[in-house]
Amino acid sequence: MSVTYSIGDLAREFDLTPRAMRFYEDMGLLQPTRSGPGGRQRVYSSRDRTRLKLTLRAKRLGLSLTEARELIDMYDSPRDTRPQLERFLLVLGQHRAQLEEQLAELQATLDEVKQHEKDARALLARVKAGATAPMHETTP
Repeated sequence: MSVTYSIGDLAREFDLTPRAMRFYEDMGLLQPTRSGPGGRQRVYSSRDRTRLKLTLRAKRLGLSLTEARELIDMYDSPRDTRPQLERFLLVLGQHRAQLEEQLAELQATLDEVKQHEKDARALLARVKAGATAPMHETTP
């Protein structure tokens, strides 16, 4: 007999809300079966649990849910792992480049903030010493 999980089981295990679980289902990442009166209860398989774990890992890496689904779906047909790995490397490379660009932009902004702090400290020191200087010299 295979192990199954309720929506509450997986939500608790992965610290998610049932609403998030239903969203992942709507995105095609999870495919629970239905049971109970009117098929209202979702029953998740070990496969769903693994897919959820991979989805959350992809999210932590900053991949979109569409990218996550595409990559996870490739692993459902493990005939040849080479295309899967090549696609995974491509997606990771694109994501890394995007993160590096964001990091460079953040560093430039941080450098600018540091310069404004330095200028403001120098102006404050002059003001404390009794000198006066127009504010426009150091403010943006």
